[in-house]
Amino acid sequence: MAGLTAESTPLPGLVLLRPTCHTDERGTFFRSFCRDTLAEHGIYFEVTQCSVSSNVEKHTLRGMHYQCAPYAEDKLVRCTSGAIYDVALDLRPEAPTHRQWFSVELSEQNGLSLYIPKGFAHGFCSIEEHSTVLYYMNENYCPEAAAGVRWDDEAFGISWPCTSPQLSPRDASYPNVV
Repeated sequence: MAGLTAESTPLPGLVLLRPTCHTDERGTFFRSFCRDTLAEHGIYFEVTQCSVSSNVEKHTLRGMHYQCAPYAEDKLVRCTSGAIYDVALDLRPEAPTHRQWFSVELSEQNGLSLYIPKGFAHGFCSIEEHSTVLYYMNENYCPEAAAGVRWDDEAFGISWPCTSPQLSPRDASYPNVV
């Protein structure tokens, strides 16, 4: 039967969720969220808001975003159509992994999800046309708390799948950290 496993990543608190698919003549069924699976890893995630990002063009980059305290948020991200190169950047000053990043391909085909805790910035680049991303958050969006860092800041050295992505004016205007 369909299940869901949680896998630790090199960045503490950042968890990859891998579905176990059930396939038959009708198609495929899998679980994309399970409160109990997350709780087994010490994660207690209550969804308060859900958002969808539709990305028509390949190499559309959105990020690196986060919300400042007291509106900092945990996110659960998955790609429901197409494929994205998903990145989480550890901005927790006290963490031994401060300024380190983790990337994973999320796609309609692999069904993977990434749980991103407070203290991380998040961004992605579509690697296929018509890629759709589904976000679950445990905090409502607060425009006054919205913040970000440059996607190409050398202080982080994130390796992206393209060098000239399509960016929003806001994402293009974030200053470098250093």
